[in-house]
Amino acid sequence: MRLFPKADKLSGVCYDVRGPVLDEANLMKKQGIDILQLNIGNPAPFGFRTSSLVLDAYREALEDPMAQGYSDSKGILPAREEILKYHQKKGLPNIDADHIYIGNGVSELISMALQGLLSNGDEILIPAPDYPLWTGTASLAGGTPVHYLCDEQSHWFPDLEDIERKITPKTKAIVVINPNNPTGVLYPKEILEGIVEIARRHELIIFADEMYDRIVMDGKEHISIASLAPDLFCVTFNGLSKSHKVAGFRIGWLILSGNLDLGKGYIEGLNMLSSMRLCANVPAQYVIAPALRNLPEVDETLLPGGRIYEQRKAVCEAVADIPGLSVEWPDGAFYVFPRIDAKRFNIHDDEQFVLDFLKAEHVLLVQGTGFNWPNPDHFRIVYLPDVDMIHSSMTKMKHFLSTYRQAD
Repeated sequence: MRLFPKADKLSGVCYDVRGPVLDEANLMKKQGIDILQLNIGNPAPFGFRTSSLVLDAYREALEDPMAQGYSDSKGILPAREEILKYHQKKGLPNIDADHIYIGNGVSELISMALQGLLSNGDEILIPAPDYPLWTGTASLAGGTPVHYLCDEQSHWFPDLEDIERKITPKTKAIVVINPNNPTGVLYPKEILEGIVEIARRHELIIFADEMYDRIVMDGKEHISIASLAPDLFCVTFNGLSKSHKVAGFRIGWLILSGNLDLGKGYIEGLNMLSSMRLCANVPAQYVIAPALRNLPEVDETLLPGGRIYEQRKAVCEAVADIPGLSVEWPDGAFYVFPRIDAKRFNIHDDEQFVLDFLKAEHVLLVQGTGFNWPNPDHFRIVYLPDVDMIHSSMTKMKHFLSTYRQAD
């Protein structure tokens, strides 16, 4: 009998979409067990709704004959023009609509961007912890992900010395996720300037994942790293999935900025890859312009008393109240990345820890090593549920850890 294994190129890809924890959660759901899913940043199941303005734009597009066929492979021009205005306000240098690519979410564009850059053996610097798609797609493209550490003792800021140590002649680019997923931390200007200086010295492309730039609290301001690097070649990623609560619409974009002469060959590759997938979802593209044109001056959910602000407060205070856990408060996004005392609980396998917790308390988390963190001493919590659900889940965590000790 002829068997069909997965392709050889997938064997080295570090991106476990399922794994035993999610498999167990799905099995439990089939058995009728209610699972609280704190594993994915999907606002819809927790009562977040997009604005009527966005929904109306989508409905109108469905009736528009021009939205029922293919668009330009880079996306419809009105959307790209509004994206351009947005990033001009953020200070990105040397940008135009022709260097904007709209995709079916940023995930598609990350894959496209790395496929277009990396040849076999090329290295790319990616933070640890990271949004794991970066590591997986770098491997799939034939490149070698090299993880630089973010320092929990310094509010999870990138360790600039560690970045410098890990650069080799094979290093082509550095990825900056700001605000970071999974830590939720926002990087200050001095850290970004340090990364830019390293990239400048070693002639690296900067990939800036800024999906959460509009979800920032405590009066802090997001700075686009590309605005600090006019002489470098930068690729910035953004989208509406999180800020506008439309994850299922799959709306993202990338924009090229800075010294584009450095990336002429790379841009040819991006154009080829963009054309090969034809175009992004066309009706969804029609919501980009009205969404960006009507951004609120203040997002009430991010202020004291607002839903996201209060949920962050609830989860961080609850985690800090559990013996054996600690957490750096995030500045934005929807995530916290607590530390668990691995010695106290004899944790040598963090995936087993979240699996044990799932089975005992029916709450689904993601282990820290799933974000390419090197040690089994962290896990991520999504704080999208309301405050009562957060309190309930953390009460379960406190009860579970009161007797937990992982088997040898």
